[in-house]
Amino acid sequence: MPKDTPAPNDMRFAVVTGASSGIGLALAKRLAQEGYDLVLAGRDADRLADAADEIVALGRRVAVRQVDLSDPYELEDFAATLTVQVPDVLVNNAGFGAYGHFAGIDPGLTLNMIDTNVTALARLTAAVLPGMLARGEGRILNVASTGAFAPLPFSAVYGATKAFVLSFSEAVAEELKGSPVTVTALCPGPTATRFFDRAGWDGTRLFKGPMVTAETVADCGVKAMAAGRRVAVVGLLNKVMIFAIRLAPRRLVGEATRFMLASRSR
Repeated sequence: MPKDTPAPNDMRFAVVTGASSGIGLALAKRLAQEGYDLVLAGRDADRLADAADEIVALGRRVAVRQVDLSDPYELEDFAATLTVQVPDVLVNNAGFGAYGHFAGIDPGLTLNMIDTNVTALARLTAAVLPGMLARGEGRILNVASTGAFAPLPFSAVYGATKAFVLSFSEAVAEELKGSPVTVTALCPGPTATRFFDRAGWDGTRLFKGPMVTAETVADCGVKAMAAGRRVAVVGLLNKVMIFAIRLAPRRLVGEATRFMLASRSR
């Protein structure tokens, strides 16, 4: 499949970033099941093509867009297309993490993470909102994390970017109150995808226990988005944990997350 096929030309379509695997692909498939055509965006052309084949098998039309959202020129070009063909649904899922002491992580990697997890999400949201409001309909689903609720030692920048996603989503949702456009922050915990292995968290205590599937996360996210909820935390245990975090002293929260994210070999 060509890497830059045109977007579907009807009004019922969804754009999903970071859609080639994991939670992004699961969200795309779940939206296809709900009757949406899809535009899948990501960096890996081969994986995008494979993902597109899975969507086609569900009976939906699909377009793919190979784009590096950390590149300001590619991001701006992609955002411009979304102002012309405004999707019914935008899913900001693209993002990555890195594990280790902040002082030892490559500053270039840190900036790339911020550009992907924060800058691109805000820019694409800004691209679609005016059109959604003018049309009188639209939904935005931003993938945050349970890590958005606490500082994350050894994943400091990743945690901070997800805290931004959560705060940003709730603030814009409040601005849109009473309008037909909604913003939802999806907050999954440990999930069985390649994302967490690539981030280097597989050797931590946090990922020692059972993990939910990407499909479970996607089902929660799509249902919450359809209901217009502002925040969707995946799983009862995570909801209890977040309730406890909000009551506990911040220093204690930091100590607890340091223990959970410290390598089990330490």
